[in-house]
Amino acid sequence: MWAVDEIAQLCYQHYEIRLPKQGKPEPNREWTLLAAIVKIQSIADQACNSSDKPVRVTKEVVSMGTGTKCIGQSKMRKSGDILNDSHAEVIARRSFQRYLLHQLQLAVSPKEDSIFVPGTQRGLWKLKPDLFFVFFSSHTPCGDASIIPMLEFEDQPCCPVGRNWINIPSVEASGNLEPHENKRKCEDPDSPVTKKMRLEVETPARKVTNSATHQQSLGEQESGQIPPSVRSANLTAEGQPAMTGMAPGGAKVVDVYRTGAKAVPGEAGDSGKPGAAYHCVGLLRVKPGRGDRTCSMSCSDKLARWNVLGCQGALLAHFLEEPIYLSAVVIGKCPYNQEAMQRALIGRCQNVSTLPKGFGVQELKIQQSDLLFEQSRCAVQAKRADSSGRLVPCGAAISWSAVPEQPLDVTANGFPQGTTKKGVKSLQARSRISKVELFRSFQKLLSIISEDKWPDSLRLVVVNCSSMI
Repeated sequence: MWAVDEIAQLCYQHYEIRLPKQGKPEPNREWTLLAAIVKIQSIADQACNSSDKPVRVTKEVVSMGTGTKCIGQSKMRKSGDILNDSHAEVIARRSFQRYLLHQLQLAVSPKEDSIFVPGTQRGLWKLKPDLFFVFFSSHTPCGDASIIPMLEFEDQPCCPVGRNWINIPSVEASGNLEPHENKRKCEDPDSPVTKKMRLEVETPARKVTNSATHQQSLGEQESGQIPPSVRSANLTAEGQPAMTGMAPGGAKVVDVYRTGAKAVPGEAGDSGKPGAAYHCVGLLRVKPGRGDRTCSMSCSDKLARWNVLGCQGALLAHFLEEPIYLSAVVIGKCPYNQEAMQRALIGRCQNVSTLPKGFGVQELKIQQSDLLFEQSRCAVQAKRADSSGRLVPCGAAISWSAVPEQPLDVTANGFPQGTTKKGVKSLQARSRISKVELFRSFQKLLSIISEDKWPDSLRLVVVNCSSMI
């Protein structure tokens, strides 16, 4: 029905054709990440009179996002008019919510075609049975999914490896650390050594392919039922050492690709030891900030949450009979490990229980494409091999939704690009996918539905609010 390279190519073409030059990386100087959600639908040929009608499969990008930044804690606003997290995966998902709101508006309007059909309960809707959604990202999501084993024949992105760390049984195991100066270079986020540890690789030669000789799993799942909460202690494989000594193909695991995402406050963090023991896998992590710590969870954690709670969000859940889950995740060409992706997005959540009816951990299909995103750090670095100057991430983020009115949104630092300090409080200084603007779209949806046709959950809210007046 669909192939991974087909999904990747569709997204890359959409990026080139439908997204504006504004917000894209400056050639040979900047790079960015790309994410999108693709709708796949099977449509029977109505022109055929046979009972066994041929089926036509359509593939359409319904949301897209680019971006690599998120704001620090001090810049967050209670008013909901700023984008806290502008990583491509998050932008694509928020753009998807905008698309879903529009589709619900079509569903409640007579004679309009929509992806939704009436559910079995009053005021509730559900997806048509002949469609599903595939999530695409040009790179592995930051956080747990990016802690990838590096084999001895690959270029190393970090500090020299001591042999006594390779077969370390746990992160607490004793051993001789590197000299103090080298350790400080590894831990200093602004040092040249640490910058080379970043998730995105510097040369095309540094890659981990998805082949028959995949590296071993990055952490064994813990057993037993554990009640859900926000702490990573309730996730399987939490706090496990990152690597084992040998990969299935016989190659030695000597290091790991590093993620800049830090363990959430209050949790046991990474060991920081050199080589393969640097990270612990399975931890909940927050995205790194430059001086100002962020409160944004890593994209690995967010994708794992969407795989349990759905992509629709709390507002749209009022109108839906069941959550809207992704059926598959496709990753572009980049350092990649199948076991790490499975653990980060699915395995860590297997013991989450006592969820409301209709919610649960989904068996997400995860695959990698062989097609490289031309604006990725790896691709841009290869093109500018002889160029001078520093390669930097693009500061802007682009949002695109399959909606008829103003589908595009280009932001920087959480506000529409070009917003001045004086103008941040104006209505024009709100991204169309900010919390407050998505809420306004939700209010618009409510306004076109008569109150007697509202779902029970919303009617109950109105009754409770009236009783408080």
